[in-house]
Amino acid sequence: MAEVESEQPVDERDDRAERDARRRYVLLNVRQYPDPVLRMQTRDVAEFDAALKTLVERMILVMQGASGVGLAAPQVGVLQRVLVHKADEDADPVALVNPRIVTRSDETDVMEEGCLSLDAAGLTVDIERPTGITVEARTPDGDEIRIDAEGLAARVIQHEVDHLDGVLILDRTAADQRRSALAQLRPRPVLGRLPTPSA
Repeated sequence: MAEVESEQPVDERDDRAERDARRRYVLLNVRQYPDPVLRMQTRDVAEFDAALKTLVERMILVMQGASGVGLAAPQVGVLQRVLVHKADEDADPVALVNPRIVTRSDETDVMEEGCLSLDAAGLTVDIERPTGITVEARTPDGDEIRIDAEGLAARVIQHEVDHLDGVLILDRTAADQRRSALAQLRPRPVLGRLPTPSA
């Protein structure tokens, strides 16, 4: 999930330009819509091994380098049920393996969401989600965990679990926003003169 940005003070322009350049470079590692892997179902992780830990480390680096608050394995081309998130700036990133949302609150709210896999278009859309969830998962070491998440953490986890199920924010938004987003994502023809063939 992409972080929705706020205004920056003028004296941070140079730092921001450098961060933006680094972010664009890191985003080359994130699959972009309409890459078909973003619509595929993931499979549960069976082996809690060094390869899994390497995947988690890579995903955290990509998420942080892209200034994201969450990332799911399909976004880096891996069809395993793994996500990472960091909804709280002061907390360490969290990895959830084989996550399942087991309860959702009745209370919902609507917030604007972006997505690192729709970043090229800079899209954000309004999404209604439960404000609280309970998730059962495993750590990268294979330990069972149960998390009660609220607010932004709950929203980010739901967004990333959607990715694990092949669901995008385009599927969750209102019809008018979906139409507008799809129009923005549609490839544009390049108009101009064709080069004259040499004799």
